Amino acid sequence: MFKGVLFDIDDTLYDTSGFAKLARKAALNVMIDGGLPLESEDAYIKLRKIIKEKGSNYDKHFNVLTREVFGEEKPLLIALGMITYHNVKFALLRPFPETTSTLLHLNKRGYHLGVVSNGITIKQWEKLIRLGLYHFFDEVITSEAAGVEKPDPKIFELALNQMGCKSSKSIMVGNKFSEDIMGAINAGMSAILVNSKLTESEKDFINKEKIELEVLENIGELKDIL
Repeated sequence: MFKGVLFDIDDTLYDTSGFAKLARKAALNVMIDGGLPLESEDAYIKLRKIIKEKGSNYDKHFNVLTREVFGEEKPLLIALGMITYHNVKFALLRPFPETTSTLLHLNKRGYHLGVVSNGITIKQWEKLIRLGLYHFFDEVITSEAAGVEKPDPKIFELALNQMGCKSSKSIMVGNKFSEDIMGAINAGMSAILVNSKLTESEKDFINKEKIELEVLENIGELKDIL
C-alpha cells in the first residue's frame, strides 16, 4: 500500500489553462482601453510570445509588453493589466469538481499528501489557499525552495524526506509526462497521469522501457485506485 501521494497543482488540482487565457485577454482589453495601441488579438499574440520567452512564473510580462510597444514602461497600463488579470483569475479560480472529495478520501484513508510544483513558493501557497485546499497537504515543495525544477529527482526526494515517506511507497499524480511522471519514476516512485493524453512517442517510450503507468481521465478516478 502507498503511504505518500504527491500532487502537481496546475491542471492537476484545478484548470489553469482555461482561466489564464480569459484573464490575460481581459487584462489586455483594459490596457487597450487605457491607450495600448494594439488590436486585441495582436496584443494577445505578443503577450503569449513574452510569456513563452520569460516563463509563466515571471511577474513582469506587462512591463515587457509596454517596453516593446512604447520603448519604455507605462506604469498606468501595467497596473491596469495586473489588477484586471488578478481580479479575473481569482474570480475564476476553482478546483476541478472531483478534487476536494478525492483529497478528503485520501486523507481519511491515512495517506500523507504533499505538493511538488515548479514555481515561486508564495504563489503556490496562494493558489492552494484560494482553492481552499491548503489544509490537505503536509508539505508543499517548490522549485524555488528546492533549487531544482521537475523533472529533477531531487525535488521529489526532498518532498518525500520532509514527509517521512519512502519513494517505493509513494506515488506522484500530475498532468505532465516529462516533468511529473518521468521525474517521479526516476526518483523511484510510482506515478499516475491525469487530465492529459499520452503522445504516440510517449506510448512507445513507455512500452520500450516497460514503465507501469496509470492514465486517468480526471482526478476523481483516484478514489477507485487508492
